[in-house]
Formats: sequence, C-alpha cells, structure tokens
Amino acid sequence: MNSLIEKIHYNFKNKELLKIALTHSSYSNESKKEIKNNERLEFLGDSVISLIIANHLFEIFPEKSEGELTKVRAFFVCDNSLSNFAKQINLGEYLKIGKGEEHAGGRNRPSILEDAFEALVGAMYLDGGFEVAKNFVLGFLPKEIDVEKIDSLTDYKTKLQEKIQKKDKDLKAHYVLKKESGPDHDKCFEIEILINSKAIGCGVGKSKKRAEQDAAKNALENFEKITGE
Repeated sequence: MNSLIEKIHYNFKNKELLKIALTHSSYSNESKKEIKNNERLEFLGDSVISLIIANHLFEIFPEKSEGELTKVRAFFVCDNSLSNFAKQINLGEYLKIGKGEEHAGGRNRPSILEDAFEALVGAMYLDGGFEVAKNFVLGFLPKEIDVEKIDSLTDYKTKLQEKIQKKDKDLKAHYVLKKESGPDHDKCFEIEILINSKAIGCGVGKSKKRAEQDAAKNALENFEKITGE
C-alpha cells in the first residue's frame, strides 16, 4: 500500500478509508467476517469527480456554452476515462477482490477499475477535503483540453440527448433499471430508456453506466424508426 500512497502523492490520516476504498464487494462477500467494501465510497466519489471536473471546465472555458461543457465533462467522467485513470496508477494490483473475481481477471476489468477509482477519490475527499481530491483528479486531465476533438468522441448518452432536444428542447430521456441479475461481484444490469413513457431503447452491461451507454447506442440506432426523423 505504501507504493500506492507514493503514486497518489497523498498519505491518508485515516488508513482505514484507503483499505475500504480498495476492497471490492466480491472480497467482502467471500469473507466470513463482516468487512466493509468500497460501494458507498464509489457513490460519493462519483459525485465528487463530476463536481471537480465541472468546476475546472467552468473556470478554464468561460466562453463555452452549457452544452459544450456538458460534452467535455461527460467525456472525462465516463467509465472508459476513469478506468484508464486507474490503470495509470496500476490501481488494480492493490485491490482486494474475491477468488472468483481474481480468476476471472477482475483486476483488469474496466468496471471494477472505474468503481475503485471513484472510491479512492471519495476516500481522499473524506480524509483530506475537496482540494486534496481536486488536485488528484485534475492530475489526470491534459493541460490543454481540445474541445473540438472531444466533441467528436462524445458518449452515446450525450449524443442521444442532443438528438432528442433537436426534436423538442423540453424532452428528456429517462433511464430506468428494468432488471438486475447475478451475484454481487458479477452483476448484470438491464436499462430501458423512456421518453414520455415510451420506450426508445434498451441495453445491458456489467455496470449501470455501461448499460445506460448500451441503451443510448441502441436508441440512436433506432431513432429514425422511432421518431420518424
């Protein structure tokens, strides 16, 4: 754990927070003892990361519109970006995961890495405050952010919302969890997208975020058939 502390350039006052952040649910589920896992910290870290990046973009791009800022934020808080951030510090090798997950290659699974990164940020926020978490997260962002390039790589959810608002600016896609299956360490989620109670797409994934992206992709593929546009 000392090598991870060196990589993140932060020494936790409460080491227990770091231990929890590195404990996957598969490990706590297999343990005979009651061990806390990182799911609650993941929940907190998700919001902290979003705020950090939103605040940063707001400051460095005073001329950009809400829509443009939303696209860039979505790019950096998506599961692919966060799992890549985790890989940069080899976060997977420090995780406590269950034997089944270990054999299945869980240390390199993007959804597990993404969740662990969020949990780590949540732990840093609780232990050191917003500035500590902010300095850590912003260290992964490029010094020069190319908005135009990112625009071409916008995630499916953002692209879908843009298409919907071209039809009617007051419309909004609602992502509904239809089904959740599998053990805690290997969940599968099924998401349905609704507009005015009408289903326009569905998708599945190992995390809710991935399932939402898959559903948005499905909705985009069927958009003309569904809306007549």
